[in-house]
Amino acid sequence: MRLVIQRVSEASVSIGGELHSSINKGLLVLVGVECGDTEADVEWLAAKTAALRIFPDEAGVMNRSVVDVHGDVLAVSQFTLLASTRKGNRPSYLRSAGHELAVPLYEAYCKSLRGHIDGQVATGVFGADMQVQLINDGPVTIIIDSKLKE
Repeated sequence: MRLVIQRVSEASVSIGGELHSSINKGLLVLVGVECGDTEADVEWLAAKTAALRIFPDEAGVMNRSVVDVHGDVLAVSQFTLLASTRKGNRPSYLRSAGHELAVPLYEAYCKSLRGHIDGQVATGVFGADMQVQLINDGPVTIIIDSKLKE
């Protein structure tokens, strides 16, 4: 699984011009599920997301997690995170998991994250054409890939 985590002062997802979900201070997490991903990847990434110290402390040092700042998370599925651009100009998505694997693992990630943080875990709609708005705070953007954890 691959995550793009952005520290935000606010973020929202709209579908068909209608607001679906929104958060204030916290994290926008784009979630890509790869063929071969497992529940172990989900658990590792949920714990890592909750504990990631990318919020400033009193001295302005990134030393606090989303848990520490009582922030929220907006988790949005995004299969394009696993695009291969090695050949040609049209990305290949062969590494992206199909619905039968991706949906349960995306949902498991959101559920596991709810067990790690006190704030809300808002979501998009898997497979929907979503419009994501955010104010990236910092900007701070972190990429985490469960295949690179060891």
